[in-house]
Amino acid sequence: MPLLHRLAVTAALTTAATVGALAPAGATPLPLPLPFDGESADRLVITVSETGDPDDAATYVLDCHPTGGTHPRARAACAQLDSQTVWGRDPFAPVPPDAMCTGQYGGPITARVTGHWAGRPVNAWFNRTNGCEIARWNRFSIVLRTPGS
Repeated sequence: MPLLHRLAVTAALTTAATVGALAPAGATPLPLPLPFDGESADRLVITVSETGDPDDAATYVLDCHPTGGTHPRARAACAQLDSQTVWGRDPFAPVPPDAMCTGQYGGPITARVTGHWAGRPVNAWFNRTNGCEIARWNRFSIVLRTPGS
């Protein structure tokens, strides 16, 4: 056996023996830690009002990674959020104030999304007062499901 090959085999066996000696018998790997305060989890609270009045609003909790909460289409809503998430860009960013938007009106419906997404706090408002806001709403159509749908 060539010298380099013998040295490599010896090093590998020595490392394996050392690791085996250091680990207690029956030891299993530790699970990854969960967020201790829930602040890092992908959890959103979505409040939608068809009339714009907070008194007639429906509220859903949406947990992603893993999927859960009270949102009736949680899996699809999480998938929609994942598709809108791009590193370095806030998926919940409001329409820029200088945006050129069509004058169409989509009704009085409003929504508020709060919580944490992708490690960042979220506090976003949605409405359908012009073409830009309607397009923004439509990007989150499953997440912002209306109470009757």
